[in-house]
Amino acid sequence: MSDFATALESGVRLLRGLPRRRAHVEEARRAVATWAQDHPGLRAQLVVDERPGTPVIDFDLLVEDPEGGTVALTAQAEDGVPWLIDHSTHWAAGQLVSVDEVHLSVAQALTMIKSLSRRDTTPHDEIVDQCLILNEVQNETEPVGDEDLQAAADEFRRGRGLHDRTAMLAWLAEMGMTPQQFETYIRGIARRRGFRRRKEAELGPARLEADPRTFDLVRAIWVTGPESRVAARAGDLARIHDGGLAALAAADGAETTIAERLAFELPEPLRDAAPEAVVGPVPYGGAFLAGVVLTRTAARPDERTLAAAGRVAFSEWLAGRRGQASIEWHWS
Repeated sequence: MSDFATALESGVRLLRGLPRRRAHVEEARRAVATWAQDHPGLRAQLVVDERPGTPVIDFDLLVEDPEGGTVALTAQAEDGVPWLIDHSTHWAAGQLVSVDEVHLSVAQALTMIKSLSRRDTTPHDEIVDQCLILNEVQNETEPVGDEDLQAAADEFRRGRGLHDRTAMLAWLAEMGMTPQQFETYIRGIARRRGFRRRKEAELGPARLEADPRTFDLVRAIWVTGPESRVAARAGDLARIHDGGLAALAAADGAETTIAERLAFELPEPLRDAAPEAVVGPVPYGGAFLAGVVLTRTAARPDERTLAAAGRVAFSEWLAGRRGQASIEWHWS
């Protein structure tokens, strides 16, 4: 056997002995570097491939052929299928992210993005959140009701200005989606909406009882803008009364807001403020804020307040699930 053939045989043994987990890639590189020092004429290089959707990795060993060119060694100890072929039909070859038991393909993620509407988070985070909800509903067998399906479709169309059949058909053509595919897509949205609605109703009462002040009904006025102009208005806020609100709101140099909201919906510096206490000026949103709470009414377990408590509780539940979930993005 020639020296080159002996080296190839040694290289195959090397590949079979390498640890095939992502956490041990550096260990594999060190083993190959040591082997390469014993075969300096081969100019050996290790190629590492991370399988999609699994911690298992694959290796190729590239060596220089003394007669010219490069020889690539692949050793598969299991089924004998080279990783390049195996990956072409791998279940996760087109996967974007795995969240617990849900594996989302690139195509599914792109379709999902069409329905994302939150403005306080990134598509990256909301895709994960939607996957967490999918984990909760994937074993549901109860059919989605026609009323829920229609409500989800109507909300989707209104959100995109698709107010008539012509606009809807044009959108479907642009997205490359058939009416049947759209119905399946909306059915998934309706199922997730239903879960969210049920979870909010389940969590809302306890969330309100645990922290009712968060849901107080608050009427407040606040000014935002450059620090000097906000500071100049802080004195006016200290002497505020209903008759002076219009004059303050019309003042130049700062933006004034007068609103009645639940406490958690106010700018953060005002959420816990007592009536008539002036807050600020304090940094807020890249500018400065000063404000005063005009009235504060204790939270009551009415429909509006319970719904708001449910939304807050659901967001907190999602955050908790996100922190516990196994999340793996398949970028390569």
